[in-house]
Amino acid sequence: MTRQRALVYIHIAAVLFGLTGVFGELIQASAALITLGRALFAVVALLGFSRLQRRPLFTSLTPAQLFMLIVAGCLLAAHWVTFFISVKVGGIAVATLGFASFPAFITLFEGLLFREKVRLAEWLVLGLVTLGLVLVTPSFDFADQGTVGLAWGILSGLSFALLALSNRRSTVGLDAMQVACGQNIVVVLAMLPFAASQLPQLAGIDLFWIVLLGVFCTGLSHYLFVSSLTKLNARTAGLVIALEPVYAIAFAWVLFSQEPSLRMMAGAVLIVAAIVWSGLRKAAH
Repeated sequence: MTRQRALVYIHIAAVLFGLTGVFGELIQASAALITLGRALFAVVALLGFSRLQRRPLFTSLTPAQLFMLIVAGCLLAAHWVTFFISVKVGGIAVATLGFASFPAFITLFEGLLFREKVRLAEWLVLGLVTLGLVLVTPSFDFADQGTVGLAWGILSGLSFALLALSNRRSTVGLDAMQVACGQNIVVVLAMLPFAASQLPQLAGIDLFWIVLLGVFCTGLSHYLFVSSLTKLNARTAGLVIALEPVYAIAFAWVLFSQEPSLRMMAGAVLIVAAIVWSGLRKAAH
């Protein structure tokens, strides 16, 4: 692994993350079924990548680690379900930008739950994200599908923030691939009661898209992300991954003619700028 290869890996990972919404738009199945399939094929892919690297994915866990892994898996399931609902209701760009609110939620929770001092710069990040979301909101009327979609996207960002905070507390000493595989197994088990009855109605083309979503946008993207971190620092990785909303908006525009308005573009710039700035500050500290 060289630094140049690591940069290629992290950019491919960001593009694959950005493609997630595209698959959510293409697949004519419920959010619960998409989430179940995504997690199932992600587990298969991660098992394959672990064999290539000869990294054991199943090692002994303490009861506390197992409990936190289950909690994190449930949060991951909630994050994916709300994100795919957001895509289907409001479109790819709205869903991705709503999800991109997660740094603001992390800032709030770190201050409220962990009693960590929130600095002025972090409040500015929160303000930028909030202003960006105001600009992205199509109208302040819940009869508007775009507004409802954005609300689901923000819920997706909220659940992802809780997931990030739980991972921060519970994954110390655990391999990142092991955590990803374990959480995806929990997602499969959590979604089976809600989606199993829908499996017989799943169209062949939808199954194909779900396989691609699970293998490439989940399993492969996580493998590339983790591999790139052997040569890249957190700041560089964070700056590249922050481009995910940009890729998502571009894909939605080109593939589905979901052209963003100037107001949405302005909101996107503010949100992405807040994510980049937050990442730069955390890396510096």
